[in-house]
Amino acid sequence: MELMSFLKQVPLFAGLTAPQYDELAMIITLQDYARGQSIFAEGDPGTGFYVVMEGLVKIYKLSIEGKEQILHIFGPGEPFAEAAVFIGSTFPAHALALEKSRTIFIPRHAFIELIQANPALAMNMLAALSMRLKKFAHLIEDLSLKEVPGRVAAHLLYLSTQQGDSDTVKLNIGKAQLASLLGTIPETLSRILSKLGKQGLISSDGPQITILDRDGLEDLAMGEKL
Repeated sequence: MELMSFLKQVPLFAGLTAPQYDELAMIITLQDYARGQSIFAEGDPGTGFYVVMEGLVKIYKLSIEGKEQILHIFGPGEPFAEAAVFIGSTFPAHALALEKSRTIFIPRHAFIELIQANPALAMNMLAALSMRLKKFAHLIEDLSLKEVPGRVAAHLLYLSTQQGDSDTVKLNIGKAQLASLLGTIPETLSRILSKLGKQGLISSDGPQITILDRDGLEDLAMGEKL
């Protein structure tokens, strides 16, 4: 995809003038990653932030015992590690390419200069960070207050909204990764998906899941027992 065309589709960069897009393109570098390749590790210097151009990137933390907790999965058009622009500290988590991916990297110091000249960028970034904070709040709520079936139901509804309010959604990550994102294990996730199918809430065909009873799924997401 042509870089300029891609930049105009990224909400973070919405509303810029043609000369401003040109300035932005001047400070960007393209970075390619193989599947499973690390983009950065927790504690690395936060020298800038990224936007996924192609592929999928996961952001995750590791416990002392080595247990992984996925915080986010980002796809094309989504920025990550933006906090580095504002605080200039180290990255607070790990980032890894889940599949062959391409990102654009925006260095912190050059972007700050661009923001000072173009305040609209700062407003866009604040909006993006606000949405990220909202997602974190939902993640904390789900992991601490909801049982695993409720988390699964909530995630399927989220995917439905993300994919155009369709009743047929596609899982964009494997069950092991999804289980980590939802704070469970693959075996438990498989059992819950099977039970959801038996109760007529969903039907599944590989990574494709069809929501058959949206009201029932919403009730489950709100805390009703499976």
